[in-house]
Amino acid sequence: MANDNELLNSSKAPEPVGLYPHARRVGNLLFLSGVGPRERGSKIIPGVELDEQGNIVAYDIEAQCHSVFRNVRYILEDAGSDWSQLIDVTVFLTNMKDDFATYNRIYAEYFKDNQPCRTTVEINKLPTPIAIELKCIATIGEVQK
Repeated sequence: MANDNELLNSSKAPEPVGLYPHARRVGNLLFLSGVGPRERGSKIIPGVELDEQGNIVAYDIEAQCHSVFRNVRYILEDAGSDWSQLIDVTVFLTNMKDDFATYNRIYAEYFKDNQPCRTTVEINKLPTPIAIELKCIATIGEVQK
């Protein structure tokens, strides 16, 4: 039987920017750490243009949304779960006024078949120069119907 409390890391999702795992399984629940749109093995963030000092010059929230959802999927699948088993999603946006409508439209495309609970919060900054981050909880193992 698998450990009832284990740290899990994806070989496809971007490396964490601190000392934390991509996910932690406790019983049949999978808790994902904050997931952003960076790509594994790169400091480049899809849709983000930075100046020489690392400040955001321009960004494309649509590109970041697609990338962050892809990273969440990587972590879920590498942990033995999948998109349909997401039960709670907390979304952090750095610009609710300009980005919410686009993010909400893209979110609806990805979650039309599975509708987890969701909270969307505006914050003034994330640890890296990104505009969106997701914090998720999913089930793992057999899905209860």
